[in-house]
Amino acid sequence: MKEKLQELKEQVLEELATIQTVSALKDTKVKYLGKKGSLTEIMRGMGKLSPEERPIIGQMVNEIRAQLEATIDERSKELEKAELIAKLANEKVDITLPGRKPQEGHLHPVTLTLREMKKIFMRMGFDVMEGPEIENDYFNFEALNLPKDHPARDMQDTFYITEEFLLRTQTSPVQARTMQANEGNAPIRMICPGTVYRNDYDATHSPMFHQVEGLVIDKNISLADLKGTLEVFCKEMFGNNVKIRLRPSFFPFTEPSAEVDISCVMCGGKGCRVCKNSGWLEILGSGMVHPNVLRMSGFDPQEVSGFAFGMGVERIAMLKYGIDDLRLFFENDLRFIRQFK
Repeated sequence: MKEKLQELKEQVLEELATIQTVSALKDTKVKYLGKKGSLTEIMRGMGKLSPEERPIIGQMVNEIRAQLEATIDERSKELEKAELIAKLANEKVDITLPGRKPQEGHLHPVTLTLREMKKIFMRMGFDVMEGPEIENDYFNFEALNLPKDHPARDMQDTFYITEEFLLRTQTSPVQARTMQANEGNAPIRMICPGTVYRNDYDATHSPMFHQVEGLVIDKNISLADLKGTLEVFCKEMFGNNVKIRLRPSFFPFTEPSAEVDISCVMCGGKGCRVCKNSGWLEILGSGMVHPNVLRMSGFDPQEVSGFAFGMGVERIAMLKYGIDDLRLFFENDLRFIRQFK
């Protein structure tokens, strides 16, 4: 047994002297001193020794183990130092090279357009109001003169959560909430920007998009006030040369109602492919607040009147930046987004 232990000790020491990497050293330690190592196997055979030999051999095993562990630790420090020196030599950094500049992000074109729209209306004295995107049926439809059996509801493909709650199809519910919160007290001058949802998806429609709707209620508000407000907005957004026109239309919550067109920003009203040679581009819907909407929110149509309008932010951005496919806004293609830096 003594000879076997001495041979094992010499064998391990010879092998440690030839090892050149830390990983190989760890493997050697496990090979000889691990739970299934050679020295451990010898220790398990001590039960076959006589009582006189057992303490002698046990002491010898402990001494050899301690010597080997000390040698392994010393060799490990040498190899780790050598590897560090080699790594530093191979991974030199030229500190004279210019540093890499961090990439800076920038605002999305929809965000840029929305911010500009809000600034324009705020300069005209409008307050910015917000409301929930998960809305109840009353504020999304009924408070806007759209009872449950109204056929105009079919004009909007709605995402219903329950029979009572839905993803709002427009930001108009914020107008209704604001009117009812004011309890019939005028004046009101507000816009409500936000995200809206409809079950529609093509080159000019998205199931999720953004709107800015506006509302003014006061004494002696007329259609002329509506046109003047929208004309100021369009000139601020598209330039002083732009012209606007109002076309009769229908919306359940306004009477009379009008679609608003601007002279084509691509051809200046001369006629082109974008405006289908008409010289005009539709940008929003508007009208005078319906008397029923005023009454439901606590206002007397005999005392006050008002106008309302609504427009898609993506629609304005498409015209402002000359974009022909609304889906580009939501595809997260950096080649598209970086154009607006």
